Amino acid sequence: MKLDYIDELNGFGDNMVRLFDFDMAESILFRDALINFISSDSIYLKLADLEFVEPRNCTLVLFKSNEDEGIISEDDENFFCALTVEKYQNMIQLLAPFCKKETKGYQFLYEVDSLTDFLFSPAGTW
Repeated sequence: MKLDYIDELNGFGDNMVRLFDFDMAESILFRDALINFISSDSIYLKLADLEFVEPRNCTLVLFKSNEDEGIISEDDENFFCALTVEKYQNMIQLLAPFCKKETKGYQFLYEVDSLTDFLFSPAGTW
């Protein structure tokens, strides 16, 4: 599973962080990491610390927040995803189809008014 950042998707300043190039087994590993994260006392999860995630041009830290801010960054290299536990629980539900069978589909992992989307896509497309 690879992690990268794509800048300037359109003329409105939108961009995305994406997880791509993975199979069903890695989808399950990611889902399980999220389940463990939200049920733990830890307030953050560094995706680069997961042995199956290969960061390419950025890092992403998931952060338990009191507000749903989405993904933010000050330098377009180090990203923080600030969501409530409820949004992370919803994210787990959005991952379910990828954990049941191999697919070439894709899913944006949250709906928050943010310039940075979070894409989950085995083929890297949307």
